[in-house]
Amino acid sequence: MNLDVTTDVTERAWDEFVRAQPDASGYHLWRWRRVFERAFGHRTVYAAAIENGNIVGVLPAVVIRSWIFGRFAVSLPFVNYGGILARSDGAARALLAHAGRLAESERARHLELRHASRRFHDLPAREHKVGMTMPLAATSASAWEQLDRKVRNQIKKAQKSELTADTGGVELLDDFYAVFAENMRDLGTPVHPREFFRAVLEECAGDARVFRIRLGSQPIAAAIGYRFRSTLEIPWASSLRAHRALCPNNLLYWAAIEHAIGARCTTFDFGRSTPGEGTFQFKSQWGAEPTPLAWEYVMRGDAALPDQSPRNPKFKHAIAVWKRLPVSLATWLGPGVMRSIPG
Repeated sequence: MNLDVTTDVTERAWDEFVRAQPDASGYHLWRWRRVFERAFGHRTVYAAAIENGNIVGVLPAVVIRSWIFGRFAVSLPFVNYGGILARSDGAARALLAHAGRLAESERARHLELRHASRRFHDLPAREHKVGMTMPLAATSASAWEQLDRKVRNQIKKAQKSELTADTGGVELLDDFYAVFAENMRDLGTPVHPREFFRAVLEECAGDARVFRIRLGSQPIAAAIGYRFRSTLEIPWASSLRAHRALCPNNLLYWAAIEHAIGARCTTFDFGRSTPGEGTFQFKSQWGAEPTPLAWEYVMRGDAALPDQSPRNPKFKHAIAVWKRLPVSLATWLGPGVMRSIPG
């Protein structure tokens, strides 16, 4: 077997390989490299395993130099899925060896591989998150009948409260970001830069779109959906706490589900959750089923597995302080902080 690993690969060849792999995620596509570089300025390393002149595996990685956590790399940060995509175990192992060399050359503490399931059982891993997915009915009427009665009543309540739903592209970015930034402040979490979502909507035009809920002319809930193949995923969604009693989140997800059915999608991906938390319960009531995600780690030296989540007790005080910041100040400070957090 003549197998080599190189970073000298074209976007066309990379994407042709990714699109041919049944276990690929939409984030493996090359366009996300431009998203990460545009929004955060991080160094990206996209490596391909080559056998007899053909790509047989890929590893997209983003190197982060964080003033909070030091140096590390992620495949892929700020999104739900990534990691090594390969046709054979040999190609996967060649890319894994490259990951180790990358961590060493970058003096990174670790390289995180966000796989949808365990790939390398000899690597340390964290399985603290689950993916939440649901098969879609062929029609909106059938999907409605399959919903839990409580969910249907909440959607009806939003409609009777004269909330309206619509969808669009980058022209709705400001409304999405206003809702998202305020909600992140309320959660005590720094917000992504606006440029990140602009890059997503522009680089993934046709596959990424904004869903918006308004009360009169005021946006009170919004989400960004990303389609890959026959799945529509909602990686980012928020609503304003002041209007939660009107159930805008329920109308938001119902609008996204109706759109997905109209676009002939067969699966709806609610995004990742932590079992037992409120978002997990919310997604479960729609009929979403959890699938454990496996974040595997290439460690450098004898470093401990990282815990960069908001649930880490070390961040308890910082989260409490962040919740008390004015929205304008949190929105101004947040992007600088988020650049150092893999999300």
